[in-house]
Amino acid sequence: MTMQVLKETDFKEFGERKKGKVRDIYFQPERLILITTDRLTGFDRFLACIPNKGAVLNLSSAFWFDATKDIVPNHIIAVPDPNVTVAKRYEPLKIEGVVRGYLTGSTDTSIWTRYGKGERTFGGITLPDGLAKNTKLPQAIFDPTTKEDVHDRALTPDELVAEGFITKELFEKVQETALKLFKRGQDVAAKHGLILVDTKYEFGTDENGELVLIDEIHTPDSSRYWQLATYGARMAKGEAPEHFDKEFIRLWFKEHSDPYKDEVLPEAPTDLIEELSRRYIAIYEQLSGKAFPKPSDEPIEERIRKNLVGFTL
Repeated sequence: MTMQVLKETDFKEFGERKKGKVRDIYFQPERLILITTDRLTGFDRFLACIPNKGAVLNLSSAFWFDATKDIVPNHIIAVPDPNVTVAKRYEPLKIEGVVRGYLTGSTDTSIWTRYGKGERTFGGITLPDGLAKNTKLPQAIFDPTTKEDVHDRALTPDELVAEGFITKELFEKVQETALKLFKRGQDVAAKHGLILVDTKYEFGTDENGELVLIDEIHTPDSSRYWQLATYGARMAKGEAPEHFDKEFIRLWFKEHSDPYKDEVLPEAPTDLIEELSRRYIAIYEQLSGKAFPKPSDEPIEERIRKNLVGFTL
């Protein structure tokens, strides 16, 4: 039997839709309907649909929002469907709260790339020379980036304040909260045999200017996870940590096309799609300690419509 996928939605009754990379967001006066689809993106474009990916991300966030609500209030009103979160609308901040626990990464803004270019001070912490990739940092580093349409930038706190992205007082509150969330995330992950390596948080403010956690938290898409049991031995042998990885499907596209230039991409093989779906479910089950709910045969759109009867405009 072919597994169902949710590629995109078009529910007029939920409000005006904005299509993000993975989520379809419906705007209501006081609420957002966040529908997490099965879209997988890479190279700044759509690559494939991965069965159950949307439900894994949505349910992972729900698990973590509940596990951190004593640290900071969040936007959740209800999770009426595996793929859907109903959230209260807040004014989003113009920075992303990136927290890093290890010296790793490959993008331009990653700490390992910047360390390799000679940068040594991150989030007020100065690192020594000669550290190996994937080394644990002396303490978790708050390393925020801007949220901009063109390209996010890693700026110092002073630069963020000077350029008007955030006030000094609110920056300090965001930093303190993000580090507390990351500590909770690492503690919970460790109990389930995982290392929370790094992550990003998005915050908003309520009508009184108080901080609220929005978007998603500690999902396999917003965070990097490694297996705790094998980390030490692999580092000792100079090997990369054992990680949840979707890179194999990106590599397949690079080997079979030019994903930056080709107008039409080839379809990813079924076995790769099924393997990535399996990995998403496995990381959710390990993280949450819960069994992933068995998908029903009911068409996903029909199920969502039925589960969201009380949340139409």
